[in-house]
Amino acid sequence: MHSVLSSLRVGALIIAGIAVVVYMSPLLLRLIGLRAFSMATEGYLSGTLSAAYVTCPNEKVAKDIARGLVEKKLAACVNIIPHVTSIYEWKGKIEEDSEVLLMIKTRSSKVPTLTEYVRSVHPYEVCEVISVPIDQGNPPYLSWVEDNVPK
Repeated sequence: MHSVLSSLRVGALIIAGIAVVVYMSPLLLRLIGLRAFSMATEGYLSGTLSAAYVTCPNEKVAKDIARGLVEKKLAACVNIIPHVTSIYEWKGKIEEDSEVLLMIKTRSSKVPTLTEYVRSVHPYEVCEVISVPIDQGNPPYLSWVEDNVPK
């Protein structure tokens, strides 16, 4: 009788184990997939790269600034986004202007130098230069940005 009970317990444990594996498989596969993605991004330290934003009065100014940033290795890539409407207060008056937006991918450590360059060539009295650290992204793209903007 004792061996029959032991066999039943072992059998029940095996069935319970199989049920847990079958039930948990989708979750386990998702966790394994997330771990694989995490392993692919382990070479990137969150916040070491940034996206900086600059508004310009027109496309010519935008292209000149973008080209200068890439040539000086202060940016890997600059996207020029046309037809941005900006509404803001300036000297006590509400203004509305059509502008062009630059989205600049760079190293976070380069943002101060990038800002100084933009301020030196930008026609505005007070130009916008803001940056947001990049938390995650496509690992090959992040590596490409790092390769094109030296430390």
